[in-house]
Amino acid sequence: MPAFVIADIDVHDLERYEDYKAGSPASIAEFGGRFVARGGAVEALEGDWEPSRVVIIEFPDADSVRRWYHSDGYQALKAIRDEAASGRFLMVAGL
Repeated sequence: MPAFVIADIDVHDLERYEDYKAGSPASIAEFGGRFVARGGAVEALEGDWEPSRVVIIEFPDADSVRRWYHSDGYQALKAIRDEAASGRFLMVAGL
C-alpha cells in the first residue's frame, strides 16, 4: 500500500534551503519515492490553514518512508533543512 509524506514548510533562509532542495530528489528516489507536489501554489478551500510551502511525496509503502526519513543521507539533508526552515511532516497511508 502506498504511503505519502505531507510536509508544511516555513522557509526562513531561501539560499540555504536551495541546498536542501538540490539534494532531496536523489534521497527520495533511493527509497522509491517521488514528488507529487513540491511547493506549488496553495489555495485554502476551507478552514484557516495557510501553509507557505506544501510538499507531498509518494513512497511504495510506510516502511520505505521510515527507511528514507531515518537514513543517514536524509538526516544529513534534514540538518540543512533545520538550519533554513521549520516544518511539520506527516506520513499518511494511501489506498
